[in-house]
Amino acid sequence: MQKSKAINRNLFTRFLDKVEYIGNKLPHPAILFLILAVIVVFISSIAHYFDYTAIHPVSNEVIHPKNLLSSDGIRWIYTNIVKNFVNFPPLGLVLAVMIGLGVAEGSGLFTVLIRALVLNTPKRLITASLVFAGILSHLASEAGYVILIPLGAIIFHSLGRHPMAGLAAAFAGVSGGFGANFLIGSVDPILAGLSTTSAQIIVPDMVINPAVNFYFMFLSAIVIVILGTIVTEKIVEPRLGSYEGPAEKLQIEQLTTTEKKGLKWAGLSMIFVVILLALTVIPENGIFRNPENKSILHSPFFDGIIIGILIFFLVPGLVFGIIVKTIRNDKDFVKHITKSMSSLAGYIVLVFFAAQFVYFFNYSNLGIIVAVKGAIGLKSIGLTGIPLIVAFVILSAFINMFMGSASAKWAIMAPVFIPMFMLIGYHPALTQAAFRIGDSVTNLITPMMSYFALIVTYAQKYSEKYGIGTIISTMLPYTIIFTIVWIILLILWILLGIPLGPDGPLYFENPHEN
Repeated sequence: MQKSKAINRNLFTRFLDKVEYIGNKLPHPAILFLILAVIVVFISSIAHYFDYTAIHPVSNEVIHPKNLLSSDGIRWIYTNIVKNFVNFPPLGLVLAVMIGLGVAEGSGLFTVLIRALVLNTPKRLITASLVFAGILSHLASEAGYVILIPLGAIIFHSLGRHPMAGLAAAFAGVSGGFGANFLIGSVDPILAGLSTTSAQIIVPDMVINPAVNFYFMFLSAIVIVILGTIVTEKIVEPRLGSYEGPAEKLQIEQLTTTEKKGLKWAGLSMIFVVILLALTVIPENGIFRNPENKSILHSPFFDGIIIGILIFFLVPGLVFGIIVKTIRNDKDFVKHITKSMSSLAGYIVLVFFAAQFVYFFNYSNLGIIVAVKGAIGLKSIGLTGIPLIVAFVILSAFINMFMGSASAKWAIMAPVFIPMFMLIGYHPALTQAAFRIGDSVTNLITPMMSYFALIVTYAQKYSEKYGIGTIISTMLPYTIIFTIVWIILLILWILLGIPLGPDGPLYFENPHEN
């Protein structure tokens, strides 16, 4: 029996070593996009030489590949590199929303809110509150990983429960439920921007708003809280047993009177912002309704939703900061915004190269040609409907094992799969939702996740023997359960025909088809 366990453990360890080895061999995402852009240039030349064509599904015209190595192609590259970067939709959306998030995070609002949610919850609900807080922490760039996950271990330890169970519950909410949320977060405009660029391969004026998956992700967040609680208390914690390690119990600092006052007024200001925004669309003559047909979905409100998100976080963050004295003057206000922007330096570099890949791909016509050929191929083998969507979720989950950045993966996958699925009849909202499920569930078990090493470090505080294998074996039940139930939820959603969010239908109808 011991020998069998040793063999299984050895095989598992070797598998993890192989995954880590392959992942470490991948270049930096920015360089990966540069390589992909160069590959597109050469493939466009080959496709042009062999006249690899397709019939455009909208105009019925023959689509010919454009040669990026031709004189016209080289001139286009030289004159459009800056335009590609500046006009890349995710760049402006993210920079704008980070102004509001930067004030809310820099003022300490997010940190105190997470502490309040966890510390003021009855003990019997502490696990659920940790998972809930983990999902809510997506609103802040690093608060969940840096603050909540070690705090989860501390809380469980202080309550006489195994600290690794607390760490696992928080980790499950922060990373495993990454695609779910109760509010629109910073990842939504990033993915929507990439989806917009990809959808415009088929419909040039199509725009995907950041709230396009909101209904599905809101219900998903509730499901993840329930599942995370059950897995922690019924599977993970019993397996861990009682903690007998060397770490001493720590006392968790309660909220101060000033912090409580700050939360109160921040909450009131948030309600005020919600009411103010509601008054712009709920009345029939609301200023942000469509002035022609009074529509809410296709209106200035959703066209500029990113500004609404900015205000939603900026005002409460400002109010909280003024009360707790983390914002004393205009210099502090700007400092918090600047700090949040500085954290995006790596993202901006990534976007520069990602934009070149996406626009090279679009300009060369390879995107639409691959989409048309792929759609025909999928139809010919009969892989459509729910089996196709489930297969795409699994593919996204597999790729996530080797490439951690959600935006980097989607920048590569969206230009291929969104047009392809649109041609089969699926709206980009559905493709994006399926991707978000796959992108979330394997975050917990891949060493390629950017914060994975930090999680191991947190765990080793409670025992030096805890390593990568410990984390993966602890988190694997979450991955398995989350994947199965989340896919079932998506299938039920499709069968019921429920929109995924505002202006987020399941199916795409070509406006040019009769």
